[in-house]
Amino acid sequence: MGVFFVMEIKLPVRGYHLDGYNHVNNARYLEFLEEARWQYYDNLSREALQNADWAFVIVNINIDYKYPATLGDSLRIHTEVDRVGSTSMTFQQTVYLNDTDTIVCSAKVTFVILDKKTGRPRPIEGELEKILKKEMSI
Repeated sequence: MGVFFVMEIKLPVRGYHLDGYNHVNNARYLEFLEEARWQYYDNLSREALQNADWAFVIVNINIDYKYPATLGDSLRIHTEVDRVGSTSMTFQQTVYLNDTDTIVCSAKVTFVILDKKTGRPRPIEGELEKILKKEMSI
C-alpha cells in the first residue's frame, strides 16, 4: 500500500443548512461529505470511472459529531482513503472549522467495489487494482 491521495475542499455554512437550534443540522453533514467525495472523484480519470464495469457503492457511514457549526462558518473537509480491503475501501473524512484544527465531525465511509454485471462485490485485483493504484495511490 502506498500514500493515499488526499483532498480538501471548503464549504460555507448557509442559512438553509441550519436547524431550529441555529446550528448545522446533523443530516446536512452527509451532504457535505458527499460533496467532498464527488470533488475527490472529479480528480480521478473520468474515463477510468465511467467506462468501468464496476462501481463504488456505499455500505456504511459512521459519523461522530464533535462541535456545532453555525451560520457564517466556513468548513474545511479533508478526505482520504483510510483502508483497502479485498472488496471494499474506507474513506476517512474530517470536517474542520476552516483555518483551525477544531473538528466539527469525523466520518468513516465504507464502500464495496460492485461488479455492474453480477451485482456482487468484486475483488480488488488485476486490472481494477491497477486502475485504483494509479488513480488513488493505493
